[in-house]
Formats: sequence, C-alpha cells, structure tokens
Amino acid sequence: MRHERLSPVGSDSPPIAHVIFDLDGTLVDSCAVCVDILSEILVERGSVQAIDPVGARAYMSRGGLDMVSGLLGDACRDPAADLAEFRARYQLRQTPVETLFPGVSDGLARLREGGLTLSICSNKPQILCEKVLADTGLADHFAVVVGGQPGMRPKPALDLLHAVLNRVDDPAEACLFVGDSELDHAVAAAANIPFHFMTYGYAEPGWALQQGVAFDCFQTMASAILARTSTSPHA
Repeated sequence: MRHERLSPVGSDSPPIAHVIFDLDGTLVDSCAVCVDILSEILVERGSVQAIDPVGARAYMSRGGLDMVSGLLGDACRDPAADLAEFRARYQLRQTPVETLFPGVSDGLARLREGGLTLSICSNKPQILCEKVLADTGLADHFAVVVGGQPGMRPKPALDLLHAVLNRVDDPAEACLFVGDSELDHAVAAAANIPFHFMTYGYAEPGWALQQGVAFDCFQTMASAILARTSTSPHA
C-alpha cells in the first residue's frame, strides 16, 4: 500500500512521460547474490567468518569498495583488487528472476503499455546492469540504461543522470525518478526531478524522506504514475 505522501500532486502538475529507475534495491534485491559471491571468496581464503545476510543490506548502497571491504572484513586483502574479483565473479553469476521485488515485472509492463519511456540510472557498472536486466527478463522495458563507467562520477553526482537525460527527448519536468536510497533522492533533487521512494530497499537506517512520495508496493507506485499520464488507459 502507499506508505506516505509528502508532496501532493495537484491538477496543474505536468504529465509524466519518462520514468527513471535505480536498479539495486528498487527493482532487484541483489543483496543475496552479493552475499553468495563474497561468502565464496571467504571460504576460498580459509576464513571462518560468516556474512549476516540481514546486516549486509546496510552495505548495499555504500559503493562497491565499502561493501566488499566491509563484508570481507579481515579477509579483505586489497579493496580495489577484491572489488575487481567480486565484479568478475558477478559477471559469471546468473541473477535469478526471483530476486525481483514483488510486482516489478508486471508493474514495468503496465508502465510501458501506458506509453511511458523507462530508463535505468545506477551506480552499478554498466556491464553488470545490462547482465542483471537480461537475466531477470527486464531488459526490453528500458529505452536507456546508464550504469557506472569510467569518466562519470557515481550518484549523487549528476553525471549518470545527465547521461540518461541526454539520450531521451523528454525535459526534466516530464520525468520522475524512482529509487530506494538517500543517494537517489539527492540526485533527483539536484536535477529538480520529482522523486518516488521505495521503502523496501537499501536506504541508510534512520534516513527520512523529506520531499517526495514513499511507497512500499511497486504496483501501487506504478498505478500512481499511470494516474498522472495523459494518454494512459489506466488513468
């Protein structure tokens, strides 16, 4: 159900034409895959350390280096090298469709059928974004996918979001950003794009949304977006 409404949408609000999504924590619950990969590394290094899958969620939005070094703990040898090894293993790992949050696949299909352009803006490396979307059957929904890449600063810097906007015809005022963390909120606010917050993701504990709309159900969020489109049969 809708969790909290913080900025009402008035009748004078422009219709939404383009929805920009974060990936991890918004569409895909990638924590289990990350924990599995890092647990394999721990075993191979002879460590008896076990990663708490619940506690690991707090690391998912902190960036790759912090996640790998934090979850490997004393078994971390070189954070940059260990991150490269983690990402290499990730490329070989199938992302199960079951890692999609409830309602994501059907909700994205409804948004596309409603005439909306959908994009991805993620700090996850580009090649891994494309792989995860393909593995989970979501790739065809997205007109633009921009992930982390050389020469572009990660969110909350605007580089990745600007790369998305530069590849579509819709102005920022016709866009909406859907994410699960304070990083997503910050980049949307910096670009003056309305924000929808998914409460089930990887936001820092204690972080409170100050402006935007929060949802704990993807399908409810999709219905709210469709209600603001001028062409959708669902409006």
